[in-house]
Amino acid sequence: MTNYTPPALAGRRLPNRWDGVALLLVMGLLIGLVDVGRGTIATPIAAIQNTPIHLDPSYLPYYALRSTARMFAALFFSFTFTFTYATLAAKSRRAGMVLIPILDILQSVPILGFLTFTVTFFMALFPGQVMGAELAAVFVIFTSQAWNMAFSFYQALTTLPTDLQEVARSFRLSPWQKFWRLDVPFAMPGLIWNTMLSMSGGWFFVVASEAVTVGNTTFALPGIGSYVATALAQRNVAAIGYAIVAMLVVILLYDQLIFRPLVAWSGKFRFETTASVSAPEPWMLKLLRRTAVLRAIGDAVSAALEAVFRLRLGAGVRVQIDENREPSRIVDGVWFGVIALVAAYAGWRIVDFVAASLQWHDLGTAVLMGAYTMTRVIVLMSVAAVVWVPIGVWIGLRPGATRIAQPIAQFLAAFPANLLFPPVVIAIVYFHVNASIWLSPLMLIGTQWYVLFNVIAGAAAFPGDMKEAVANFRVRGWLWWRKVMIPGILPYFITGALTASGGAWNASIVAEVASWGNKKLVAQGLGAYIAQATNNGDTARVVLGVVVMSVFVIVFNRILWRPLYAYATRRTTLG
Repeated sequence: MTNYTPPALAGRRLPNRWDGVALLLVMGLLIGLVDVGRGTIATPIAAIQNTPIHLDPSYLPYYALRSTARMFAALFFSFTFTFTYATLAAKSRRAGMVLIPILDILQSVPILGFLTFTVTFFMALFPGQVMGAELAAVFVIFTSQAWNMAFSFYQALTTLPTDLQEVARSFRLSPWQKFWRLDVPFAMPGLIWNTMLSMSGGWFFVVASEAVTVGNTTFALPGIGSYVATALAQRNVAAIGYAIVAMLVVILLYDQLIFRPLVAWSGKFRFETTASVSAPEPWMLKLLRRTAVLRAIGDAVSAALEAVFRLRLGAGVRVQIDENREPSRIVDGVWFGVIALVAAYAGWRIVDFVAASLQWHDLGTAVLMGAYTMTRVIVLMSVAAVVWVPIGVWIGLRPGATRIAQPIAQFLAAFPANLLFPPVVIAIVYFHVNASIWLSPLMLIGTQWYVLFNVIAGAAAFPGDMKEAVANFRVRGWLWWRKVMIPGILPYFITGALTASGGAWNASIVAEVASWGNKKLVAQGLGAYIAQATNNGDTARVVLGVVVMSVFVIVFNRILWRPLYAYATRRTTLG
């Protein structure tokens, strides 16, 4: 058959019917972004102060669009933080000694207690404008996303196989090239899963982030969080149900449009020497590959990024720096001295501030409350490990189950704990049970998923060649768990458990105090101690509670999680 295709079009793909579908999706996204920008940029703060939050479900699509835009803006800053902070902590031993404990504290300290200060700061940057309040909300969502992603990336960088690092040295890759051609691809499978969980974690705090208070002025940013807060204040059960349905729809949409294609794409970065069974492509990935226009745009963007990643920044260095060289003891001594001086000065200022209004027995009370909360954290983390590790391994080893469980787990992880306050409070009051015990599971609602998602990521990234070797040797039962799977997922599990324990401390400020209408229940613990001090405006007790919580977290992590993490890095790193 004669080919009549003009020479100028030979080798090119013409637009097809799939381009029409992609065009509708792109146009919808652009219209949504323009609508969000219209309600944010250069909008006076009085515009939202005079506009109440409507509980009519017809407003939910617009509110969902605003909340989702804030979450993706926070996700952009979370990626920036992850690629800089975690890389510095992993590449520099001295920096890691400071940055990792700071990260432990940041993910554990309830940032909601400092929301007023952050709002004041951002409002001062944009006086009288909505942009300041929007940035404050994005910052709160950022604090619920960044720590988990940073720990995941740090875990990947510290468990890089030694043979891959030797290959990078052999090719004399510059630090910039090694980062984009080895570090980021190796970390991508686990980072994508933790990014999904971070998005869900943003929903957990979206209620607090969208209800902004500055001095005596309170206003609510348009969004699902403000919708839920208004529904809870008015005890409107039907509106709470509408909000749950809206959250489910939004989560399913960005799961199908963004995260499911990303998970499939990240599968090519799995570290293995044999070809694994390929899972069916998501429909969105098929659409992107079949559209001529979008594929051409994607190829152009990919080529531009590839050119940037290949830049040999620092090419003047001919000899590859040995990252395992013996450190200088003199520099270590100076570094430790500087850290000790800074820590001593900070401790002196804190003690001087707290001692002005509190006594020694207040410290004893805070420590006792910290012991109560720590007991809850230990018990709940043990329960989460026993329940979710086997389930996560089962899901991660089965791509079909992963596709089904992925959106369900995202929705459950996104479910705000305060939506469960009404039935929990009513049940505790009705059955006359101990609130200090039965409020504890609320701490686990938003944090248990860190364990599940990381275990799924670890099982999904398990090398296919090792699976074949284990199957050939017929390793089964407890021996399979002890010698194969637990060592294989241990770095991922520890990362998830470390983040989950920090999240449980953070969630204690919400979970240890629950109310519904006129009924208010308080559990004994450090979270309730900080929450009550915040409500009373007692800054000294807030500072004392935060310091005690930070000490508990650092000691707990140094005694348990850090030794386990060092063991996992030393004994279970492939290569």
